[in-house]
Amino acid sequence: MNLPNDPVILLSYVNTLLRDEYPSFEELCKSLCVPEEDISSKLSSIGYVYDPNSNSFR
Repeated sequence: MNLPNDPVILLSYVNTLLRDEYPSFEELCKSLCVPEEDISSKLSSIGYVYDPNSNSFR
């Protein structure tokens, strides 16, 4: 699956999936066949990190 390239759009997309469909970031990445590091590094470039307590990037 092609993920959005723009980090802000990616943030919205990933957080929506985490809220609506996946119980964890790990499950989301497995389902999309994308390494966790690919998403994490792109979102950390705009100051966001995954928070497992809220199951979202903050």
